[in-house]
Amino acid sequence: MTISIEAPAVGARDPRPLAEDLPDDPRPAGIARLLGVGTAVSEDSYSQPELLDAFGITDSRVRSVFLNSAIDRRFLSLPGRARGGGLAEEAQGDLLDKHKAVAVDMGSRALLTCLRNIGAELSDVRYLCCVTSTGFLTPGLSAHIIRDLGIDRHCSRADIVGMGCNAGLNGLGAVTGWAAAHPGELAVMVCAEACSAAYVFDGSMRTAVVNSLFGDGAAAVAVVGGAAADAAATATPTPRVLKFASTIITDAVDAMRYDWDRSAGKFSFFLDPHIPYVVGAHAELTLDRLLAGTSLRRSDISHWLVHSGGKKVIDAVLVNLGLTHHDLRHTTGVLRDYGNLSSGSFLFSYERLQNENCVQAGEYGVLMTMGPGSTIEMALVQW
Repeated sequence: MTISIEAPAVGARDPRPLAEDLPDDPRPAGIARLLGVGTAVSEDSYSQPELLDAFGITDSRVRSVFLNSAIDRRFLSLPGRARGGGLAEEAQGDLLDKHKAVAVDMGSRALLTCLRNIGAELSDVRYLCCVTSTGFLTPGLSAHIIRDLGIDRHCSRADIVGMGCNAGLNGLGAVTGWAAAHPGELAVMVCAEACSAAYVFDGSMRTAVVNSLFGDGAAAVAVVGGAAADAAATATPTPRVLKFASTIITDAVDAMRYDWDRSAGKFSFFLDPHIPYVVGAHAELTLDRLLAGTSLRRSDISHWLVHSGGKKVIDAVLVNLGLTHHDLRHTTGVLRDYGNLSSGSFLFSYERLQNENCVQAGEYGVLMTMGPGSTIEMALVQW
C-alpha cells in the first residue's frame, strides 16, 4: 500500500495545536513529523568473549574492558584469519572498500524497511540525507543508495560525514528543515555506520576501548512536514519534532576523534576516558536550553531516547538528568544487543519504543545524542 502524501491547502494549519504547552515557540504545530523507522545490521554477530578470542587478546586489563562493557553481542564484519591464526591485517584501502560495501548495504536495507513500515514506495522519496563517520566516499552514500535502489535521480540529497555519534540529530535537523519547506513531500534520513571499517588491532588500551564498544548498524527515519504529516500518520501516534538544542564543549574538542594513526598507517578512533564526566556535566545545560520557553518541566517528559554511547556515558546521563533505569531501558537494551552504533543508535531506541505500543497521544519525548566536538544534541518531540 502506498501512503497518500499531499500538500496542504493554502493557509492550512495543523488542527491540533500544542495544547498551549509551547506558548513562546514560533512553530506551535511542530517542524515535521517522524512517520516511521527501519534498521539493519551487518551479517555476523559476536559475543564479547568470542571477540576476545578472535582478536587473540590475553591481557587481563583489556579483557576486563570487554567483559565489563554491558554489551552481550555486536554485529561486525571482521576480516578472515591470517596464516598465523589471528585476524588478517586490513590496509586503509581495504577498510574504505568495506565501509562502502557494508554501509551501502545496511543503509539500503534500513531505508527499504522504513518505507515498508509506513506503506511508502521508493518513488515517494523526494529527499535523502545520509549520515556516516566510519569512512569517506565521493560521491557519498546517498548517490550510491539512489543508484542501487533505483530512486528517482531527481531526488534531492545531502551527505553528513565525520560528525560522529551526535550526527544523527544534526542530520535530523537538516531533514526536518527540508520537510517543513516542502510540505507533503517525503524525506528520509539514513544513518549507516560500518564501524568494522574503523578498527585498529594493536593491543593498546586506547584501541581496546574502541574495539570493545562499537558495532555495525544502520537506521532510517521517514519525515514529512506540513498538515499532510498528520494525514499520513497511522492509528499509532507518531511524533512531531518541535525544536532542537545543541552544545559544543570547545574545551574538549580533541576528547573524541577519528584521525590518522601514523604508527598504524590508517585512521583510528580515540576516546578520552573523561568523556562520560564531560557529557554528564553538560547534559543538564543542554536540556534546560531545549525546554526553555516551552512551559515544560523535566517531569513532563515521558520518553527518553538516548544514544547508547557506552555504560559510563549512559550512567552519567542518568545521574545528571535525574533519570531512572526504566527511562533509559531502550538505550541500555540497544547497547547490550548491538554495542555503540554511532549516529543511528538513538533511532534503534526509537524503534524499540515504537514496538512497545505504549506511547499516548500528547506525550513528550527527548532525543539525545553525544559525540565529537565534544557535542551534545537534543530534540523535543510530541506524539
